[in-house]
Order: sequence, then C-alpha cells, then structure tokens
Amino acid sequence: MPKIQMTTPLVEMDGDEMTRILWRMIKDKLLLPFIDLKTEYYDLGLLNRNDTKDQVTIDAAHATKRLGVAVKCATITPNQQRMEEYPQLTEMWKSPNATIRAILDGTVFRTPIVIDCIKPAVKNWLKPITIARHAYGDVYKAVELKTDEPGECTLTFKGESGREQTLTVQKTKGPAVFQAMHNLDSSIRSYAKSCFQYAVDTKQDLWFSTKDTISKVYDGRFKAIFDEEFENYKDAFKALGIEYFYTLIDDAVARVIRSKGGFIWACKNYDGDVMSDMISTAFGSLAMMTSVLVAPDGACEFEAAHGTVTRHYYNYLKGEKPATNPMATIFAWTGALRKRGELDKLPHLVSFAGRLEQACIDTLMSGKMPKELAALAEPGFTATAVSAEDFLDAVAARLS
Repeated sequence: MPKIQMTTPLVEMDGDEMTRILWRMIKDKLLLPFIDLKTEYYDLGLLNRNDTKDQVTIDAAHATKRLGVAVKCATITPNQQRMEEYPQLTEMWKSPNATIRAILDGTVFRTPIVIDCIKPAVKNWLKPITIARHAYGDVYKAVELKTDEPGECTLTFKGESGREQTLTVQKTKGPAVFQAMHNLDSSIRSYAKSCFQYAVDTKQDLWFSTKDTISKVYDGRFKAIFDEEFENYKDAFKALGIEYFYTLIDDAVARVIRSKGGFIWACKNYDGDVMSDMISTAFGSLAMMTSVLVAPDGACEFEAAHGTVTRHYYNYLKGEKPATNPMATIFAWTGALRKRGELDKLPHLVSFAGRLEQACIDTLMSGKMPKELAALAEPGFTATAVSAEDFLDAVAARLS
C-alpha cells in the first residue's frame, strides 16, 4: 500500500534515556511503514542541550510557533544527582518543558487514557478528568536565594514611571532560603481563554481552583481574571448546558474525589503538575495520560506526561528487554499527527491516528500488556505481561 503523504512537517523533539529508545522503536514499527513522515528534527537530549547552551530548546519552541504542531519526547531536567551522573554538564539546565511553555505561553491539557479492564482507584469515577495546567510562571520561573547570616530580605518593584514599591519579606536571625515568583496578566488571561474555549469545544464543565484566601493578591488575580473572561463565554456555556465554577483548591480536591469525573479541572502551574500525576495514577498509570500544550495562537505541542524512565533505561543498558509502557508516547505522536492532518486537510492522516490509537487499545484488551498495566487489570481479566518491543510488534501487526 502507498504510504500516507504529509505536506507540512511536524516539529520533532527527541529526548532522553528509555523514552528516547522507545521514540525510535515507535517510529520504526508504527509510523514509518505507513506514513511518509516529515519532521523538522531537534535533539533535546541533555548532552545536546548542554552542547548548544540550551539554544536547541529555544529553537524548537520557535519552530513550533512557525509550523503549528510539535511532538516531544520526555527529557531530563538535571538536579544535583544528575550533575554527578553527567559530569560533562556545564550548568544545571532548566526544564526544557518550562522553557517551551514560557515561549509558547500555552495551557497544558492532560487527560487519562482509559480502558475497560482497568478501573480507577476512585470507584465512583466513571469518566476521565482533564487537568488544565497553566504553563507559565510560578515556581518554574522563580528566582531563589540562600543566605548564611542574619539579615533582612525585601521585595522591590521599580516601575518605568520611577515609582518604587518595597515589601519586607522576612527578617532572619540565621541562615534562610528565599524565593520570588511571578506571573503576568497577559499569560493568566490567555490561560483563562484557553480553558473556557476548551470547555466549549469538548462540552465539559470547567472547575477552577486556587488558594485566594491565603494568597489574596497573587491567587486573587487569577480568580479575578477568570471571572472577567467568563463573561465572554457565559452564553456559550448556558447554550451547551455546561457549568463554570471557582472553589478553593482544598475544597476542589474533596469535590474531585467525590465526583463521577467527566470535567476539566483548571489549576495553576505547580498545582497542575501535582494534580495531573495524582489523576493519572488514580486512573491507572502516568504512562496512560495524554498531554498537549495549546498556545493562544493555536500552536500545539504533544508529549508524554511522564519522565524518562531512568531505571528501565539502566536495565536496558544491561541487556534486558525494556518493560516500559509506551502508550503515552504513542498517543503523543497520534495527537500530533491528527492535529497536523486537521490543519492540512489530510483525512487519511487523521484517520491513521485514530486507527493507531484503536490498535493500541485493542492490543491491551486482548490481554497483551506492559508489566505495570498487567498488574492493574481487573480480577478475572487474563493479562500477559510483555516487553515494550513485543507490545509494539503486536500493535503493528494489528495495525497492518
């Protein structure tokens, strides 16, 4: 059969460790045999980011703005342990995801991939819960300071008008740590619009939560902007019979646990990071979670919601067959291919993305599963744990 043709490339961002190995396997087994794959390739592996002083990450983000669709492999964000593990690193490079999100100024939407033979840990959840995570600012763009003597820390803003505002952060009698974080009205407003529009597009209720009782200025600004922007969507929500409401994040957690699912939960950047991991794990696995960054101009970057699976990578280097669940990485590719097909009016590409996803689900439901999923299968369901490569081969056979 002739391969499906593409007209515009995807931005392809390669990554690190086990996910980088899976990335190549997925392309070789599930994509290249069926698609005349066109990508603009960027190597976001840690050593190449180090060699380019992280310019490759910036270039990949701007390429996403230019081409409109990107797919990203999981990458390492180095900490002190990684600095020792990779002694050639010249700097503790920042999260590439944070860099890309700051440039695109988008919102991350993460939704569990559900299958009938694995039930959520929360028994009353009947439908997936989508996390809408603000993708700019907060602790991910914070500056930090460690001191080793008594003293006073202040926070000062100098306006272009010449006016200054200064607050006392804390007077300390000994060593201390300080952190200052920020956000922008423009980014918060883009985030609010994205959440409301996504709710309208998917016909789902939208919940938004912060802690404005404690953070009266910072979190209070988020709440105020959401309230302002909702006025532009109120009629559309009413026509669709969907709801928007705000609540404190601790109340939201209780409501989410008691809910039946099937809604969008909008969270600030760090809250969304934590809650998306909680939601994905409660539904089954971090590797069963789709993730897409949607920018205000419509550009989209699809990725797996999990990390680089370091332990599996070192087992792989010892000669073991990787047991990693590749579902989230496969669905990053299908999401990008579907979006590219929709933008370029290529129905065969859109259809292929759907068929590949269904082949994955059918393979899982046939009983062939990565080890972590086999352990979660419902009693009475016959599951056979297979390696990542064997799973991909089974999906490829079914797809063919």
